[in-house]
Amino acid sequence: MTGLSWFLVGITLPFSLFVCFKVVQEYERAVIFRLGRLVSGGAKGPGIFFILPCMDSYVCVDLRTRTYDVPPQEVLTKDSVTVSVDAVVYYRVSNATISVANVANAHHSTKLLAQTTLRNVMGTRPLHEILSEREAISNTMQTSLDEATEDWGIKVERVEIKDVRLPVQLQRAMAAEAEATREARAKVIAAEGEQKASRALREASEVISDSPAALQLRYLQVSNEH
Repeated sequence: MTGLSWFLVGITLPFSLFVCFKVVQEYERAVIFRLGRLVSGGAKGPGIFFILPCMDSYVCVDLRTRTYDVPPQEVLTKDSVTVSVDAVVYYRVSNATISVANVANAHHSTKLLAQTTLRNVMGTRPLHEILSEREAISNTMQTSLDEATEDWGIKVERVEIKDVRLPVQLQRAMAAEAEATREARAKVIAAEGEQKASRALREASEVISDSPAALQLRYLQVSNEH
């Protein structure tokens, strides 16, 4: 601290005692500007720190993880299907100084980027991948967002796809397709059963025709069962 700084503090006592000493919580950091320039040493805190009256200003930054609920986004998939997708983004400030000095509003910028990233990622995937590979899509979004927000002092910790809503007509068409697929599979299984049964009967008839005594034994066995 320079002699001028101490002089200013001295002539403003005891008032300066109330404005010079500040306290930030464990989860906060204070970014200090002195005559418009960043104070060396990075953000201050947690605990007590000192500012100069009429010369310093500071911004308190919360480092706790925040949750952003991305509103539903209308997305045209790669196979030209319109779906509505929403997600949740978990992020936090990793560098308080950069988040204040490099971007006007780090939180607002991150939220807008999350919306555009969701639309861009979903637009490169066909519908069946969106429905079956949510975890992979979430990881892709998280990586993309984290790289883009690094210069803003933001760390994107996690992205989760909440819901994928399809048009009602498409839901009905998919339900009809699934039902038709199940019916076709059932018919194939029944046909295979009939084929195996007929093959077994043919083999049995061949055995019986080769041995007349076998036919008589089979007749007696059936009579005994009834």
